Amino acid sequence: MVLTTNTKVIKTDKSRISEVDFDNIPFGRVFSDHMLIMEYKDGAWDQGTIRPFEKLRMSPASMVLHYGQAIFEGMKAEKGQDGEIYLFRPELNIQRLNKSAVRMAMPEIPEQVFLDKLRELIAIDKDWVPTKEGYSLYLRPFMIASDEFIGVKPSQTYKFIIFTCPSGPYYSKPVNVYIETKYSRAAAGGTGFAKAAGNYAASLRPAQIAGPKGFDQILWTDSVEHKYVQEIGTMNVFFVFGETIVTPELNDCILPGTTRQTLIEMMKAEGLKVEERPITTDEIFEAHEKGILNDCFGCGTAAVIIPIASIGNDEKTVQLPPVEKRTISAKFKKQLVDIKRGLAEDKFNWLVKV
Repeated sequence: MVLTTNTKVIKTDKSRISEVDFDNIPFGRVFSDHMLIMEYKDGAWDQGTIRPFEKLRMSPASMVLHYGQAIFEGMKAEKGQDGEIYLFRPELNIQRLNKSAVRMAMPEIPEQVFLDKLRELIAIDKDWVPTKEGYSLYLRPFMIASDEFIGVKPSQTYKFIIFTCPSGPYYSKPVNVYIETKYSRAAAGGTGFAKAAGNYAASLRPAQIAGPKGFDQILWTDSVEHKYVQEIGTMNVFFVFGETIVTPELNDCILPGTTRQTLIEMMKAEGLKVEERPITTDEIFEAHEKGILNDCFGCGTAAVIIPIASIGNDEKTVQLPPVEKRTISAKFKKQLVDIKRGLAEDKFNWLVKV
């Protein structure tokens, strides 16, 4: 592994890995031994330090706590059948974080520096990468404003941090989704296309309201008419209408997901008909009435592909076909997982060895 940076490394005196049951790891609650911290000031990033995972100390006046300059990414490192550790299309996540940074008036990180720091951190904590199928080392890069100042303007200093956590599956079963027509996830001209922390905070209350109604997640619609589909929960969404696979076209309200892009490329490579276009909630119900709503699934880094069991609102709920009878979501989830684990040929050259 050739690195272009000179990261300072402080290793832990005692690993916590022996405390972990790798056959039973909850998602996002167990953290690896080390983390990376880079500081931005005077218009430049420092060399960064890899140090033992620990709590952060910050002033109550830190600007991130007041004005929300915070962005993040979600990535995975997985162990292949050859015993090597791989990242999946990391350049897309790096590019997206930088696009988020620009939108939130934050500094970009050179792509090669980002990748090198990430690979070095994973290499140090390589024993934390699970080997069990369906498990991975989840990677959380994020950036926050760190100026100690109460004033509405971009911060002049920032912290870029990466920590990792061995994790099991994000969802264990298909989910029921509620069509939201009051609250909005994003609006035109806003930050919906960026992976900004505030986007997720705004989604919590609607999901909290939908829960007692029997729904697991929200089907987000546009903020003007509440008729055009945007995302499901924190995932991009696909529908299969007859033989056609449809997903909402990207705009400044929809996060450009790595898994979304990957699936579209895989499907088109097999000659399937894929459309990126506006989808209305009426079209979903009409497709169900005609018997052509054959599949619906959310996709993202954490979940990969998760089938949608039902879609509803306050008036009606429609059930989708049993998961075992679906072909598209099951087929492409297996293909994607097999590529990541080295069980299928990586003909697209998506894997990056750590």
